[in-house]
Amino acid sequence: MNIINLFITAFRALFKNGLRTFLTMLGIIIGVAAVIVMQAIGKGSEEDITARINSLGSNMIIVAPNPKTVNGVRVGQGGQTLQFKDVQMVKRYSSATKYISPMVGVSKQVKYGANNWSTRISGVLPEYFSIREIYAVEGVLFNDDDLKRISKVCLIGKTVRTNLFPDGASPVGKTIRVGSIPFKVIGVLNEKGQSGIGTDQDDVILAPYTSVQDRMVQSIYVNVIFASAQDAESVKKAVSEIKYCIRTSHHLASTDQDDFLVNTLADILATIQSVTKILTILLASVAGISLLVGGIGIMNIMFVSVTERTREIGTRLAIGATSFDVMSQLLIEALVISLVAGVMGIIVGLIVTSLITALAGFRTTVTISSILISFGVCSVIGIFFGWYPARKAANLSPIEALRYE
Repeated sequence: MNIINLFITAFRALFKNGLRTFLTMLGIIIGVAAVIVMQAIGKGSEEDITARINSLGSNMIIVAPNPKTVNGVRVGQGGQTLQFKDVQMVKRYSSATKYISPMVGVSKQVKYGANNWSTRISGVLPEYFSIREIYAVEGVLFNDDDLKRISKVCLIGKTVRTNLFPDGASPVGKTIRVGSIPFKVIGVLNEKGQSGIGTDQDDVILAPYTSVQDRMVQSIYVNVIFASAQDAESVKKAVSEIKYCIRTSHHLASTDQDDFLVNTLADILATIQSVTKILTILLASVAGISLLVGGIGIMNIMFVSVTERTREIGTRLAIGATSFDVMSQLLIEALVISLVAGVMGIIVGLIVTSLITALAGFRTTVTISSILISFGVCSVIGIFFGWYPARKAANLSPIEALRYE
C-alpha cells in the first residue's frame, strides 16, 4: 500500500466518526492556539517595552543616589548623596560624556483659572532636552540665560496641557501657578507616552534647574543625574569616567563602596527582557500542557479504534498485509489527527491574537518560529502517542483477530 492510499484510508476512517475525531483534536487545537497566543503576547510585550525604553533617549546613563552604610548608619541626608558639584566634575573631566544634567523635582498642585492638576515639576539643565530627545511642539525651550536669571518659565507635557487647558487653547504665554509660585509657560513638550515601567512621561512640567532648586526644593542635593555618551561605543567608557568623577567628588577611598548607582538603558532593557522571556516561557509551558493532554487523547482514541477494527485488521493480515502496513496505517491516522488539529489550532491562535490586539489594544507579535514549533510538536505528538496502539495492532495474530467479537 503506497503512502497516498494510506492517507486516503486514514481520512476515511476518521471521517466515519467525525464528532469523535473532532473531540479528540480539541486538546491539540486548544494547546497550539494557547502556545501561539502566549508567545505572541510575550513577544509583543517585549517589543513594546523595548520601544518605550528606547524613547527615554539614546545612549542614556542614569546616576541615582545609593546611600552607603557606615557602622550601621546610612550616610546621606534623606537618602540623597548626589549634588550639583558631581555634575560639574563630570563635565570637566569626562571626555566620553556628551551631555549631563541633574534633576530636582517636587510634586505640586498646578492651577490655571478654574482648572487644577496634581503633577511633578522637575528642574533640569538645557542639556536634558538633548539627553531625552525632547523638543517643543509649541513655543521654545528654555536656555542658559533662563538658568542664570533663575527665570520662572516652564514647559508642560501633553497630559498637563489637557488638564489645565481642556478647551484646546494654546498654553504658550499663559501663566500657571505651581503651588504658590507663578510660572510662565513658554512651550509644550513633544509626546513621549508611557515609559518602560508604566509611568506617564507626558505628565510633567520642566523648568530651569536653578528655579526649582532655589525657589522650591532649597536643598544642595539632586534627585538624579542624567547623562548621555558621545555615541553607542562610548557608553562603557562614559560609565567608567562618571564613576571615577563622582567617587572623586565624594572623596571616597579605594576601599569605600559607591554611594551612588550608575545604570544604562542597555542594563535596564536587558533585565526587563530577561524577565519577559522567562514569563513567556512559563506561560507557553503551561499552555503546552494542553498539547500533552491532547496527545493522551489521541492515544486513547487510537486504542478504541484498534479495538473496534480488530476483525478488519485480522482480515488485512490474513490476505497478505504486513505488520508494517498495519502499523503505518494507524500511525498515519494518528498523525493526520494531530496535524489537522495543529492547523486548526494555528488558525484559532491567529484569530485570538488579532482579537486581543483589536479589542484590548494589547500589542501582540506572532512569530514564524512559534508556528513552526507548534506544527513540529504536533507531528511529534501524533507519532509518539500513536506508536504504541499501532504497534499493538501490528502484532495481532490474524487468527485471534478474526475470532474477535
